[in-house]
Amino acid sequence: MAVGNNTQRSYSIIPCFIFVEVHIQGFFCQDGDLMKPYPGTEEESFITPLVLYCVLAATPTAIIFIGEVSMYFIKSTRESLIAQEKTILTGECCYLNPLLRRIVRFIGVFAFGLFATDIFVNAGQVVTGHLTPYFLTVCKPNYTSTDCRAHQQFINNGNICTGDLEVIEKARRSFPSKHAALSVYSALYATMYITSTIKTKSSRLAKPVLCLGTLCMAFLTGLNRVSEYRNHCSDVIAGFILGTAVALFLGMCVVHNFKGTQGSPSKPKPEDPRGVPLMAFPRIESPLETLSAQNHSASMTEVT
Repeated sequence: MAVGNNTQRSYSIIPCFIFVEVHIQGFFCQDGDLMKPYPGTEEESFITPLVLYCVLAATPTAIIFIGEVSMYFIKSTRESLIAQEKTILTGECCYLNPLLRRIVRFIGVFAFGLFATDIFVNAGQVVTGHLTPYFLTVCKPNYTSTDCRAHQQFINNGNICTGDLEVIEKARRSFPSKHAALSVYSALYATMYITSTIKTKSSRLAKPVLCLGTLCMAFLTGLNRVSEYRNHCSDVIAGFILGTAVALFLGMCVVHNFKGTQGSPSKPKPEDPRGVPLMAFPRIESPLETLSAQNHSASMTEVT
């Protein structure tokens, strides 16, 4: 498939690694794992970056918003929600109720994790410079040169490629897979929210359907990257691991399994005995005092 002069756009939530030079990784001219056909630009993919980012941002946000509003208007869960949260006054007349606080907190943490995952993926791609399965197709190395004539010659010279430079640079960003990392992070964060927060009896069937549906979409996103020869299997697996790690850390350590900020009530501390007056302590009569009192009463009886 001819590449021509196609240009590649760099899609990123935080474009801080666009102008960073990618590590030049060597290759073998006869490496079959790098000779897959060129799948085209990212816009030609079955899951385009625009669709991916819109679904990633909208799905957990909608689930959290609908879940919090529904629980707030259900009487059985509203009391526990209000008991877990604290009402913060923002002036003499305004305050943030528990519903608004929880929505802002959970969606804010989700957005932070999405940005963090994107940064980790971009950093990994720039540092490793791992080659895509179609690298040799777009690189178009000079097979008549001395380096490519030897079948086992490892080439570190990046100037041997004769293809489009922008497409070649994009082909050096394969590990880890950004689509896999972002999709599994979004799916796992939404799954943790559903399983930890929604406790109504009517959600016994809705919860597994939503959880399995979101996880299945993330898994299919990774499979699509492999089937279109845009990433290796190892790239997708590494992306899944990265997204899972970020989601578990934020869900368990930052928002504490989506529980309230107040937590369980603390037990009252026992009073310090040194600060209590002596008259407040109960008087315990010793056996010696009891025996002395009995002898005294007996002697008084004999006298009388």
